[in-house]
Amino acid sequence: MRGDPSTGSGTQGPVLDDIEARPGSTASLLRTLIGLFLRPLGGWISAADLVTLAGDLGIPPAQARTGITRLKQKGLLLAERSDGIGYRLNAAAIGMLERGDRRIFAMREMTDADPWCLVSFSIPESARSIRHQLRRRLQWIGAGVVSPALWICPGHLQDEVLEILDELDARRWVTVFQASAPVPPVPMVEAAAGWWDLEALRAEHLAFQDSLATLPSEPFAAYVHLIDSWRVLPYTDPGLPPSMLPDDWPGRRSFDEFARLSAALAEPAWQHVRAVVRSR
Repeated sequence: MRGDPSTGSGTQGPVLDDIEARPGSTASLLRTLIGLFLRPLGGWISAADLVTLAGDLGIPPAQARTGITRLKQKGLLLAERSDGIGYRLNAAAIGMLERGDRRIFAMREMTDADPWCLVSFSIPESARSIRHQLRRRLQWIGAGVVSPALWICPGHLQDEVLEILDELDARRWVTVFQASAPVPPVPMVEAAAGWWDLEALRAEHLAFQDSLATLPSEPFAAYVHLIDSWRVLPYTDPGLPPSMLPDDWPGRRSFDEFARLSAALAEPAWQHVRAVVRSR
């Protein structure tokens, strides 16, 4: 019987979201492949099948094995012999992957009536490394900077903020507020452009839209490349209400195209994975 991903010895510590891996790189494609399919496969896959699926993404076998070794070193995968030599998903990674699913497949767009989460902190110089990590993690979940010690994000992300604070042991220095609509001294569109780097976000959306023209023709490879190209955007884009965005904001087209393509490709991709795994 294949190992249960939630039990067993060798489980390592928490696996953090790795959204810095460049989309399209071996590391990023392998993480996307594992995040999409290892859980529905029962948490275990043979080494040979994983290398075969990586090959279907255009990753040569030697390069795939090197990439898999690095994912073991990072704690995402654990080596485990079951029906053969293979890998088990680290149980510590499941929560991270489930949070990713909610972001990737259920992108939320705020309305003017939705609440905001404000994060105010005063972290001493003796803990400056925690202050740096907090700012970095808040940026990763799409928070904006009102001032160096006051950050803003959609209210539905408050639980993620609290989780970050717990992981960094920073709760003693941070106050979290739920708030209604901000009242800045400038129009909301102008305020949002100051709190978030909207031009960088615009460039990310346009790059994603350009990537759709180069998706592989085979559904499995197309689906993994689609998710891999998209997966960072739901983190860095907070889903601001239209009233805070320029009229020509490209986000809506990105959301619609992703929803259309992922719905069309998901089942054929899964069928391919099952065929590869069952062939052995």
